[in-house]
Amino acid sequence: MDKIEKVLNKLSTKERKSIKQILLQIDEGNFQKLDLKKLKTRDDIFRVRKGNIRIIFHKKDNSIKILSIEHRTTTTYRRF
Repeated sequence: MDKIEKVLNKLSTKERKSIKQILLQIDEGNFQKLDLKKLKTRDDIFRVRKGNIRIIFHKKDNSIKILSIEHRTTTTYRRF
C-alpha cells in the first residue's frame, strides 16, 4: 500500500469520497471549481484545498504526480 492509499484510509468516509472526486478532477485536468494555488517556491507544484486537507501535486507538461495528501499544519508546505 502506498502513502496516498494510507492517508485515504485514515480519512472519514465523507472526506475520502470528496478527496477521491478531487483526485479524479486533477487526473482529468479539470481544475475549474477547485481551490487551486501554485506554491510560491516552485513553478510546477500546486495545492488544492478542501477544508483542512491539502492535496499537493507536481504538474509538468501533461503529467501529474500526487506528492502529498495531508491535514493542514504549520509544517505542511515545508518540504516543497
